[in-house]
Amino acid sequence: QVQLVESGGGLVQAGGSLRLSCAASGRTFSVYAMAWFRQAAGKEREFVASITWSGGNTNYAASVKGRFTISRDNAKNMVYLQMNSLQPDDTAVYYCAASRAVWTVGAGRYDYWGQGTQVTVSS
Repeated sequence: QVQLVESGGGLVQAGGSLRLSCAASGRTFSVYAMAWFRQAAGKEREFVASITWSGGNTNYAASVKGRFTISRDNAKNMVYLQMNSLQPDDTAVYYCAASRAVWTVGAGRYDYWGQGTQVTVSS
């Protein structure tokens, strides 16, 4: 099992920045890739960004590319999401997820999930 705990959410004005953190514990050696997803009220969960645990390859949703940066610190078992130029449409609960076998945008392929952290962007 892998446990994931997100932190760093909050309220920010449009144009501002936030950095989300995800602390992984447990059988982290089994993790192949990590990702961030988000879910706005009344909407489906959507892919934001992903990173492979060993090679650091990254992938981003078109809506956040150029504004968000995903990174990881293997020594600390941490994954981060730096979010810049935030807009009201970025308001959502952000979830950290881990996959044992694939590097993908599909939420259904991720094996472990955190509890989520709320990000609210005011206009």
